[in-house]
Amino acid sequence: MTNISSLNQIHKLGKFGDHENKSEENLLRISEVSNICIFQIVKFKNSNFDISKIKIDGLDLPQSLKTNFNEMTRILWVGPNNWYVFSNKLDLYQTEINKFDDLNFAITNISHSRAIIEIEGDLADEVLKKGCPLNINHLGVGDCANSVYNGISVTIDFISNKPKKIRVSGLRSFGESLYHSITDGSLEYGYIAV
Repeated sequence: MTNISSLNQIHKLGKFGDHENKSEENLLRISEVSNICIFQIVKFKNSNFDISKIKIDGLDLPQSLKTNFNEMTRILWVGPNNWYVFSNKLDLYQTEINKFDDLNFAITNISHSRAIIEIEGDLADEVLKKGCPLNINHLGVGDCANSVYNGISVTIDFISNKPKKIRVSGLRSFGESLYHSITDGSLEYGYIAV
């Protein structure tokens, strides 16, 4: 099966918005993150399994509103006993699934069900503030949160502070609306779609 990006018809490369007479370093950069492995892990309520025994790509499952990551994989806490795993290792789901038994966990490959948009630049958080009610002023590298952006349910992952880089992921079916909302919020600052 061929992986077709959820934004392949609308993400056009180039400069947009108020970009004239601004250096490229001062413009936001907006890109789609695609061709990655994504799966969800849920530990059942009645399970007594000790999650500290599980490592995925060498990473522990993080606690409340945190992310554990290495160069290839990011694990986000998305709720009590609930995690998303995002990885550039396309076979990670297949190699890790045997760590989870059906009595304690539900593990689901959701690689084709998400649209992921990355916003990079000093004003990335200002774009989020335009559509997201979450107070993100004190959030930084290693933090994550579930919220809404202009009415669309999203998961927000704070990748780095220098440069400021934030990933916003939502359901694939809302990907086009999410993309338009984020790019509309970026027009004021000027952005480069890469």
